[in-house]
Amino acid sequence: MSPSTSKPRIAVIGYGSQGRAHALNLRDSGFEVTVGLRAGGPTSIRAKEDGFRVKPPAEAVAAADIVAVLTPDMVQPALYREVIEPNIAAGACLLFAHGFNVHFGQIAPRADLDVALVAPKGPGALVRREYEIGRGVPCVWAVHQDPNGRAEACARTYAEGLGGARANLIRTTFKEETETDLFGEQAVLCGGASALVQAGYETLVEAGYQPEIAYYEVLHELKLIVDLFYEGGITRMLEFISETAQYGDFVSGPRIVDAGTKERMKAVLAEIQDGTFARNWIAEYEAGLPNYRRYKEADLEHPIEETGRRLRAAMRWLQADTPAGQAPARSAAAA
Repeated sequence: MSPSTSKPRIAVIGYGSQGRAHALNLRDSGFEVTVGLRAGGPTSIRAKEDGFRVKPPAEAVAAADIVAVLTPDMVQPALYREVIEPNIAAGACLLFAHGFNVHFGQIAPRADLDVALVAPKGPGALVRREYEIGRGVPCVWAVHQDPNGRAEACARTYAEGLGGARANLIRTTFKEETETDLFGEQAVLCGGASALVQAGYETLVEAGYQPEIAYYEVLHELKLIVDLFYEGGITRMLEFISETAQYGDFVSGPRIVDAGTKERMKAVLAEIQDGTFARNWIAEYEAGLPNYRRYKEADLEHPIEETGRRLRAAMRWLQADTPAGQAPARSAAAA
């Protein structure tokens, strides 16, 4: 961050869900923001429509005090080697929203750069919406290296520009952010929740119940429970469900998620901690994603998806809440 300017010049590289939200919030907070994108792509067109100066990534990087890398994880190593490292100014701040590549050694930042992390705990649409109404999404932040003594200021300034300081800023490390984020996605928020929902649906349908009823019971109504968790934890959930549901929670929950489940969670965490998951994911990406595509196709073709498409077509409020041409907002874990 240049000490001669009151506000650093920021280059946002990438303009997906998080990239767009970051760029808009930072600009509205008074920062000079340039978006780095290849010419002619759909995100480049959208960024220009949003009023941003769009430059090729190499040019955007060269003129910035803070370079925020907001592209997908697997794109970042080549982007850093080929575009960022040769062009970023000496003493600038290199900033990430997820610590994966730095923590697992896929990116070794140049020694003269301050390197920080700012990760909002919510999807891009929420980061933007909360900022616009005068609130903010909590952010975690970390410092990886600090040769110029400005990495903490870089992270905190950036987080404040996103609106995170209006909510909560929590200091972490690249290691802690990366490993807990991956664990949450795999064991609970995405992998665990999806597998639980699919198993519940299959159990009811195989027992002879209507697929539509099974869908409502194990997937549709899950949102109602998650919203209560979000608003006030398990305490609030227990306040708003019936005594019958509470009793079922107490006696049956531990039969589904038991000590064996926790041991398997520990095994998942161990593979994240020792780098096994990262190595497997990097190898899968480099091989052209054959298993990834197969796994994804299996999820998309699960019977609950066809049932859900038919039922959601009648849920007019879902279409009303979704901007034209966009999918409904993604969960916080997918951000």
